Amino acid sequence: MARRVPRIARLRSCFTQWRMLERVFMEDYKDVLAGKCPFGGDRIGGAQTSKPTLQDWYPNRLRVEQLHRNGPRANPLGADFDYKAAFEAIDLPALKAEIKAFLTSSVAWWPSDYGNYGPQMIRMAWHSAGTYRIADGRGGAGEAMQRFAPIDSWWDNGNTDKSRRLIWPIKQKYGAALSWADLMVLTGNCALEIMGFPTYGFAGGRHDAWGADDATYWGPEVVDMTTVKSFDEMVNRDKRWRGQNGDADYDLEQPLAATHQSLIYVNPEGPYASGDPMASARDIRIAFTRMAMNDEETVALIAGGHAFGKSHGMVKADRIGAPPEMAPIEQMGLGWHNPEGTGAGEFTMTNGIEGSWTPDPTQWDNSYLENLFKFEWEQTRSPAGALQWTPVDKSAPHTPDAHIAGKTHPLMMMTSDIALKVDPVYRPICERFLTDFAYFTEQFSKAWYKLTHRDMGPKERYLGEERTIEDDLLWQDPIPPVDHPLVDAADIAALKQAILASGHSVSDLAFTAFSAASTFRHSDKRGGANGARIALAPQKDWAINARTRPVIDSLKRVAADFANGASGGKAVSLADLIVLAGCVAVEQAATAAGAATEVPFTPGRMDTTDALTDADSFEWLRPVVDGFRNYVDPNFDAVNVADLPPEQLFLDRADLLALSAPEWVVLTGGLRALGANWDGSSDGMFTDRVGVLTNDFFTVLTSMDYEWKKADEQGSRFSVVARDGGDARFEATRCDLIFGANSQLRAIAEVYAAADGQARFVRDFVAVWDKVMMLDRYDVHQ
Repeated sequence: MARRVPRIARLRSCFTQWRMLERVFMEDYKDVLAGKCPFGGDRIGGAQTSKPTLQDWYPNRLRVEQLHRNGPRANPLGADFDYKAAFEAIDLPALKAEIKAFLTSSVAWWPSDYGNYGPQMIRMAWHSAGTYRIADGRGGAGEAMQRFAPIDSWWDNGNTDKSRRLIWPIKQKYGAALSWADLMVLTGNCALEIMGFPTYGFAGGRHDAWGADDATYWGPEVVDMTTVKSFDEMVNRDKRWRGQNGDADYDLEQPLAATHQSLIYVNPEGPYASGDPMASARDIRIAFTRMAMNDEETVALIAGGHAFGKSHGMVKADRIGAPPEMAPIEQMGLGWHNPEGTGAGEFTMTNGIEGSWTPDPTQWDNSYLENLFKFEWEQTRSPAGALQWTPVDKSAPHTPDAHIAGKTHPLMMMTSDIALKVDPVYRPICERFLTDFAYFTEQFSKAWYKLTHRDMGPKERYLGEERTIEDDLLWQDPIPPVDHPLVDAADIAALKQAILASGHSVSDLAFTAFSAASTFRHSDKRGGANGARIALAPQKDWAINARTRPVIDSLKRVAADFANGASGGKAVSLADLIVLAGCVAVEQAATAAGAATEVPFTPGRMDTTDALTDADSFEWLRPVVDGFRNYVDPNFDAVNVADLPPEQLFLDRADLLALSAPEWVVLTGGLRALGANWDGSSDGMFTDRVGVLTNDFFTVLTSMDYEWKKADEQGSRFSVVARDGGDARFEATRCDLIFGANSQLRAIAEVYAAADGQARFVRDFVAVWDKVMMLDRYDVHQ
């Protein structure tokens, strides 16, 4: 018989077990009882865009997504908003009157120097436009990128954030009808005018961007902003230069124009703040030439701009707070907090140099040059410690304090000002301006107009009653207006037959048309087929265009024969014929592929002349790498395959053509099918039917029947080898393989390689072909 446990003992045992279970439960579920998840995950370590990002993991990946930045989803105005109509409805004289009334006021939170915001607004407009560089056409005032990173936080743009906030009430009133880009330039013009300067004109038509620029290459220098002690440390230059200032091989890396990271032009204290005027002059010439300015325009801009206002350097740089992109959230997008005094007015700090160039900083006159040449200048230091210059003659005129009545200061010059006096080319230009003030005024007026309109493209884009469309300025790449009746449908059909009868292959016709159109740059709206500049210097002499010359000669004869046989003065331009020849080629190739189609053609192009073509300026459009035509300049250093691979420059070219990733992919595949390589080679032509508009490029590219093997040591060329048997089938370059190697591009290529991809390929190729041919037709679209 089992021993009976007394009841009290059993109860005690049960209670003990219950307490043990309670402790286990409380331990296991304490997070639940405290409102936490029992399975972990209660710590949030990041969110979208937190590091590490894709670029941190794979820094060498091709950033194809940059083709879609600033897309329609970023634009709050919507795709249907008509800025042209909205802007032209503005009463421009009334708008200018409002701006001018504001400019001679002052607000407490940021008081105006001398009771006039004009000089401050000139600097804002100048720095907005001054980022332009001729090498790739990027930068400039066209999209008001001064509002966004990285430009808004460059050291050289210190306190331009205040300028934009000051004119916000005007922007707020006019809303979408007045872009920030147009307002900033117009405010600069109004500022010049209220101080007695006659501006050359103003054209609206700039469309705002809606996001930061994370794509433009601004230089190789990197600053670890988490370790800087003073934000002027952003200004550095060690990696963008070859050689030393004064050496024969002294050269600034392309496509850059600014001599320093985080500056618009040059360091006003001289290279490395050296105070060396001749070294400064060398940097000025390089920088302003890269910004598409000649020596006379350079002097006019510097001397004209420094006729107004003052520089600010009352507080040491290490006292100034973070730029806008790093400032505390409570500063609401304003940067460079100044803790001294009121932080503004007489305490203002920008580049560290303090003082004015003239005795009357709000009046257009010639005293800047008069002072520069009349006095000898000696080096001194600003209150912030920056190197600057003051007259040796202490009886020289003084300049009034910008805020304290009755107080005056010695005149100031920067090292970059003294440079104009010592340089053997700049000096005589200054001397002419000094003796002919009217001529100086005219040249500054034209140079300012060029500075602020250089990236706007053809005059068809200019809006407003002050636009100067009557003058043909060489930097505007003028094309004569249409002076004859345009061809009609019957004429086009006849011209197509004449082009076919010329005997040129589909490949040669397509190559010529694409070569003419593909010089277009969306960045500054230059290049394109209109004007037929491919038949003029320098483009006709580029090695990449050698294949076009026989075709162009034949098309000239077709144009002459047509004009001789036409009635009523009807004619066809060479520019139109070149594009029409490309349409003929694509139609023939599509028909041969069993997909007969009609390629759109819009006549109305005209031929320009050598006299209306700035050959030196157009030389900057010559490609170094053009993956569309499988071209790599032989001078392109082979080491760049690792440091700057051709496919990255290929992406850059696709961006300048305003292509999306799908458009880039389908255009390249079609050009390979058409046989449009620059030298007639078979690179990338993964087909036995060259000249037929097939999707063979994509089917081979995505097929696992082939292996891809290096054909040279640096990995520039490749052989496509059959896995079964090892036979070499095709040759390729990096600009071919990238469409299979890059995951985003391959995903698009697979669409066209699929069983249902051929019809879609022909349709999409024709659409993007027409887009490229029409990119420069601002007479047809805005």
